[in-house]
Amino acid sequence: MISSFIGEGKLRKVDYPKLKSIIEGLLFMAGDEGLNPKQLADILELDAGLAAELVRELKEDLDREGRGVQVAEVAGAFRLTTRPEHAPYFERMAYTPTRSALSQAALETLSIVAYRQPITRVEIEEIRGVKSDRAIQSLISKDLIEETGRAEQIGRRSCMERPRHSSTISACRDWMRFRSPNRSIPRSC
Repeated sequence: MISSFIGEGKLRKVDYPKLKSIIEGLLFMAGDEGLNPKQLADILELDAGLAAELVRELKEDLDREGRGVQVAEVAGAFRLTTRPEHAPYFERMAYTPTRSALSQAALETLSIVAYRQPITRVEIEEIRGVKSDRAIQSLISKDLIEETGRAEQIGRRSCMERPRHSSTISACRDWMRFRSPNRSIPRSC
């Protein structure tokens, strides 16, 4: 539906389905923070009241169609959330080990651990020059490294090593999908 409205002293044509589609994308990008009507209005160059009404229409559309996401209003901001009735499926997904490819940061971290083990999180971060919490957590969740104890130094930081039950080389081969015996493993692994 295309309609006209007066905004900032001028008459404009509005394509409501297109605006709702744009709002859906904006809410997705905003993540947990969401966007309030004023922010949406500024981005879309609309009146805040119209922006809020478009979000409410989007919410009704998603509900009516039984989509997997919904619009929730939290602390004056709108955000996309999953439907509570689908929670058992999301929990299964969260607790199912995935075999996704490793990020560049995770590969770098795995290489450092393989070469310098045992090594602390701080030492990894000093070598990489950036925080490595996410990469380390990713590698731990994929059982490619593990916390093996505490360093014998001030602060007794956690030490990371490859799991004792697997070799780092075979883990690299598996995660990097080297299946051919003719291809060599990078020295960093």
